[in-house]
Amino acid sequence: MPATLEGQLVVAISSRALFDFEEENRLFESGDTHGYMQAQLHKLDQPAAPGVAFSLVKKLLAFNGDGQRRVEVVVLSRNDPVSGMRVFRSAAAHGLNLIERGVFTQGSDPFRYLRPLGAHLFLSANEADVRQALALKFPAARVATGSMQASNEHPDEVRIAFDGDAVLFDDEAERVYQHGGLQAFQAHEVENAALPLPPGPFQPFLAALHQLQQASQQGAAPLRIRTALVTARSAPAHERAIRTLMSWNIAVDEAMFLGGLPKGPFLREFEPDFFFDDQTGHVSNAAEHVPSGLVTYGISHEPVLAFSE
Repeated sequence: MPATLEGQLVVAISSRALFDFEEENRLFESGDTHGYMQAQLHKLDQPAAPGVAFSLVKKLLAFNGDGQRRVEVVVLSRNDPVSGMRVFRSAAAHGLNLIERGVFTQGSDPFRYLRPLGAHLFLSANEADVRQALALKFPAARVATGSMQASNEHPDEVRIAFDGDAVLFDDEAERVYQHGGLQAFQAHEVENAALPLPPGPFQPFLAALHQLQQASQQGAAPLRIRTALVTARSAPAHERAIRTLMSWNIAVDEAMFLGGLPKGPFLREFEPDFFFDDQTGHVSNAAEHVPSGLVTYGISHEPVLAFSE
């Protein structure tokens, strides 16, 4: 029978999201692609340090610990194939032997391979690739490469935190807020409290995590999943968010309705392996405490049109 990824949670990840290749990347960004390749080849036997999403990947792969393949991680990278050798060697050196597949495009757009992979998540340090992935309806985030590394305090749990509007939910309510302010937003959400919000770009990933949790409970997987909704919403706008999750038959373990308070200190206490948000300010604040990624989706990331007389 041909190989298949059907029934698995599939994570596509760039080499810079998985490993710390920032020093080498400066050569690549300068246009010295040959120097970049030579630097990677020179360090072939030197394992790269863990990157921002390393903890998330390592824990997700642990769901295969009982011999059942529930999670597949594929390196999807603008690296050249030669540099890809160091990626695989680094993965093996860090015990990520289950990373067996990779696509290396040598500078070409890699996001087009998300479709044949059936990816449930794409993590990259390249903003253009993330935007294209989101346009193709794949959950994607640009990792903040300067993020704090994940805590080691919860080895038996994968902890993931999500913003609400423009991440788990569509940006419908965010558009009301942007155009009419907080009072209009609150009135709109109270009026529509019983009407579920449309799904946002990360709803499919949350659903896939829910299925993974259910599948692992039937086997002997050594980890569990703990999720949190961390949102700037507050009462009375909280009710619509909760009812939306209920309509999806998906529960989160924790919900934080912060009413505009900085999210970083709360995320520091939750200690996620990764946090997803659509607001640059929230991601910058969170990255001081936890691994974070920017979801470049919705009204906050649409171009501002300038009109002249």
